[in-house]
Amino acid sequence: MLDCVAIYCDMEGVAGISVWDQVNGGSPQYEEGRRLYTGEVNAAVRACKKAGVKRIVVVDGHGAGGQWSFKSFLPELLEPGAEYVFSHRWARYVEPFQTGCDAVLFLGAHAMAGTPDGVLCHTVSTEGWHNAWVSGTLVGESGILAALCGSWDVPVAFVSGDEATCREVRELLGPEITQAVVKWSIHRYAIRTLSHKDACDLIEAKVIEALTRRTFALPFKPEPPVEFRVEITNPDKMSAFLRRPGVVQDGRCLVVTGPSFWEVWDSFWWEV
Repeated sequence: MLDCVAIYCDMEGVAGISVWDQVNGGSPQYEEGRRLYTGEVNAAVRACKKAGVKRIVVVDGHGAGGQWSFKSFLPELLEPGAEYVFSHRWARYVEPFQTGCDAVLFLGAHAMAGTPDGVLCHTVSTEGWHNAWVSGTLVGESGILAALCGSWDVPVAFVSGDEATCREVRELLGPEITQAVVKWSIHRYAIRTLSHKDACDLIEAKVIEALTRRTFALPFKPEPPVEFRVEITNPDKMSAFLRRPGVVQDGRCLVVTGPSFWEVWDSFWWEV
């Protein structure tokens, strides 16, 4: 029996979602996106309960913009039996790792910026970032989160999203990752997708498989010193980061180096 599993969630990789209007707070189709998102989250929570996980921590990691950021779950529809984290800045909530976490699930993940077959692909900021690297390895948001988990030796057990995202995570972490491909790209804003129910059924089955099999991939933990490098789109996007301790400019990139990824990220990314 697993004591604790954390689920880090995003919206762009959810089945049926193909355009920004479905994931941007206040847009006409945002409420539709929220319902689809919440349904897939519930499927993962049900699976954790069926696998006997004692503590389930679910983090809303979708920056929907403004007052909607990191609170896109529909609270009244959430599956009971888990803890839900709202309104916490992306990739800053590490309490499960500090207190003890057996595995992490990535739900609704999307591919890194520039992925040819990535639905709504981007890395952190569609307007501010081109590419990001952890110690020379090109990463998207899943890679950043995996490195964060690896700072506490926590493995990633599962990923759901489009085909490109699942491929990206398996190439980074290894074939032990259990995947649930819920849609395929026609182009960045068009998809071939499972129905909502079929996607939820697949996620539930695959999470149960991952947590009962327990042959998790090794944590993503680069050897120290760890370097985090981000290629920024425009010089004006750099100024706020350069006020952070240890962050320096190298041409079009921002760079910070430290003994672990968490310490690097803690210097680079704002705490809110």
